[in-house]
Amino acid sequence: MGIVIRLAISAVALWISTLLLHGITINASRTATKFGTLLLVAFIFGLVNTVLRPIIKGVGCAFYILTLGLISLLVNGALFLLTSWIAGKLDIPFHVDRFWPTAVVGALIVGVVSWLLNLLVPDRDDD
Repeated sequence: MGIVIRLAISAVALWISTLLLHGITINASRTATKFGTLLLVAFIFGLVNTVLRPIIKGVGCAFYILTLGLISLLVNGALFLLTSWIAGKLDIPFHVDRFWPTAVVGALIVGVVSWLLNLLVPDRDDD
């Protein structure tokens, strides 16, 4: 059940990023299609982050240290743009226009909104 809640939180965060940034679009006409698209993109984004983020952090450890972690903004933007590319290859109507500033700011918005919404959801260990 926790995975479904986290997926829904990511979908809401993606939806908010589409509302705030003009370069992030969902090209679906019906609300149900938009909702399904958001869930699929949230799943892809989570999968991309789960698979690639540890590899990137391991390989680029020195860059994280040298930039005091600020490189993670660029990495998140690149992963967000990769998610858009994968969605395009799968014919999912989600698109991010360009890397700077759209993908970087969009990934930042998704991260902050997801973090805030995750604060509202109690962990199982809190019982």
